[in-house]
Amino acid sequence: MAEKLTIMAMGAQGDGLASHDGQTVYVPGALPGETVRATLDDARAHDVEIVTPSAERVSPSCPHFGDCGGCSVQHWADPPYRAWKRQLVADALSRQGIETKVASLVPGTPRIRRRATFSVLRRPEGVRLGFQREGSHMIVDTTDCHVVDPVLNRARGALKALAKAVLPVMKAAAKPVSMTVTVTQTGLDVAVAGDFTLSEPGRQAAIGIALKANFARLTVRDEALAETRKPAVSFDGIAVGLPPGGFIQATARAESAMRDLVTGHMQGARSVADLFAGCGTFALPLARLARVHAVEGDRASLAALDAAWRAASGQKLRRVTTERRDLFVRPVTAKELDSFDGLVFDPPRAGAEAQAHQIAGSGVKRVAAISCNPATLARDLAILTGGGYRIVTVTPIDQFLWSPHVETVALLVR
Repeated sequence: MAEKLTIMAMGAQGDGLASHDGQTVYVPGALPGETVRATLDDARAHDVEIVTPSAERVSPSCPHFGDCGGCSVQHWADPPYRAWKRQLVADALSRQGIETKVASLVPGTPRIRRRATFSVLRRPEGVRLGFQREGSHMIVDTTDCHVVDPVLNRARGALKALAKAVLPVMKAAAKPVSMTVTVTQTGLDVAVAGDFTLSEPGRQAAIGIALKANFARLTVRDEALAETRKPAVSFDGIAVGLPPGGFIQATARAESAMRDLVTGHMQGARSVADLFAGCGTFALPLARLARVHAVEGDRASLAALDAAWRAASGQKLRRVTTERRDLFVRPVTAKELDSFDGLVFDPPRAGAEAQAHQIAGSGVKRVAAISCNPATLARDLAILTGGGYRIVTVTPIDQFLWSPHVETVALLVR
């Protein structure tokens, strides 16, 4: 039986929130202030019909919206959408007892995402390549994603041919394979990962497809099948050769905004520690200002960072040293950190709780914390403020347009 609901607010995952029989109900595709009619399955609404639309509702630009799980709020006007994303960060901080001003959201832009991970299935009727429908393995075969760089959309034919070559025909309930594609300065870097066996005919076919499509590199299940040129990116004008699966920020625009905030905060520092350094997104630009010690758990990423620093002899970079270290198992201790007067950390979504405790006990004067997860960032900032740090600024950045994900840079001083 359909129930009539009034949407009171927008939830953290982009669902409208309503109340029914004292229970919060999550209503996908609904906006605050709207009246809807929907069937209920516990706390989840289905078959949602908009009875009274919000004045803030806009027509989604993408024909796949509502089906594809990649975007959740493409139907919301920009001003309330941006305010909601900023509020996600403010609310996460408030839950940890942190009351501080959160800057306006640095806005995102359509069609600039340079890195995307597509889900792929090969079925008897053909290959499906796109993003999964929310809560299922069903892949929506997006023909023209409005978030990613057009180069990725134009590569769909070659990517599907590649999937057909390397993947066996899969059952309906099979878990999709992932295909991470990165737009680099030298071409597409394609990495296929998942639970399947690559046959020798498949290997040879894949190499042929990669060469014909002019991919810079093709890696299948950690095996580099073809590399006609090293996939390369630039971190503020410093060239870096990406290792297979190497992490870079999803958009160059967000990366630039983060880098400007971090380097601005580190002005005057003589030595900086960069924890979870990756391939050098922050470490290399910071070397223009100070000596940098980059700590990262991935060997290939550290090697790429070191090679980039050594090749940038004309950039007048200060010394960059590297250390391979699993910071979740063995965080850099407070005593070790006392030799630095600046510190940057950019952990995965899980945050850096153990490392934050060590930072809180150190004498480092300036800290820049970067995170794609407001909840774990807030937890880590609470540790730092409890240890004597003061938050200077918190800036949310819309790197993941029309999704509930938000990047944040927090700057602190002791």
